[in-house]
Amino acid sequence: MISLSTVAQITAALATLLLASCANQKPAEVTKDGKKVFVNPYPAGTYDHFKAEPTYPKTYSVWKNDELLSRTNAENSSILISLEKQRGFLLNGEDVVLDYPICSGIPSRPTPPGTFYILEKVVDKRSNKYGRIYDAAGELVNGDADVTLDPIPEGGKFEGASMRYWMRLTNDGVGHHIGPVKRRPASHACIRGPSATMPVVYSKVKPGTRVVVQ
Repeated sequence: MISLSTVAQITAALATLLLASCANQKPAEVTKDGKKVFVNPYPAGTYDHFKAEPTYPKTYSVWKNDELLSRTNAENSSILISLEKQRGFLLNGEDVVLDYPICSGIPSRPTPPGTFYILEKVVDKRSNKYGRIYDAAGELVNGDADVTLDPIPEGGKFEGASMRYWMRLTNDGVGHHIGPVKRRPASHACIRGPSATMPVVYSKVKPGTRVVVQ
């Protein structure tokens, strides 16, 4: 026969398990019209709070750890790119310093996964392959040109696409740089980042810094 003290212990243990299970659920409150509204369980401003938001990872917002950023430099930094989430992460060791939106290559020109090391850094960089073609009168005739495939009219010119704060990853032209950031793959294999964020990332890395694309 089970003693009353044993029953009490089992009951207490079950109650603890129930509370733990409830604690792991995302809390919600019920509005006056009976609809549930998500309530972020983490303190505002924390990285957990940022990632728990329903808009993550599609958000254009950037999360930053200011204190850690001040201690991050080219000697302790690395970059992680998530093709699935379309997010970039500046890391200090294992810790996230910046979490920002990126835009990778389209299926026909995909961003290659793998481990890379920055080969060069150039603030003012233009593509020598992709850009715009103008005619002799200066009128735009092709706004998404591949100069190796698309003809330039007589007297016209090719203007390479701007890729400011360029960090080269491969010898065949893949890099990380400022560019239009859509919340889906849309580039010619390069990894685009926001104009306000890329100068910060650029300042914290050097040739030889590891960049993991996964």
